[in-house]
Amino acid sequence: MSAAAPAPAPAPSAGLLLLVREECELCEQMAAALAALARRVALPPVASADVDSDPQWQRRYGLKVPVLLLDGTPVCRTRLDEAELLSALRRRGDRL
Repeated sequence: MSAAAPAPAPAPSAGLLLLVREECELCEQMAAALAALARRVALPPVASADVDSDPQWQRRYGLKVPVLLLDGTPVCRTRLDEAELLSALRRRGDRL
């Protein structure tokens, strides 16, 4: 499965942002897991960006991708933790 090319660096401060890197199998797996979860639960939109597109992300996360950010705060690294993501969304006030 080939992941779609990440968009240019969006503002990391709002919503879900998946930081990925090209040729990253774990990144593709997390994107697929998020898509599967979104079919079962009404998630907010998920943006995707290349971690190397922003020097701050590159310094902060380096090779520790994928990273899923919620409103700029890491929620999951490497693998999707559905329970943690849903808990973070509920704490934020999202109705799931």
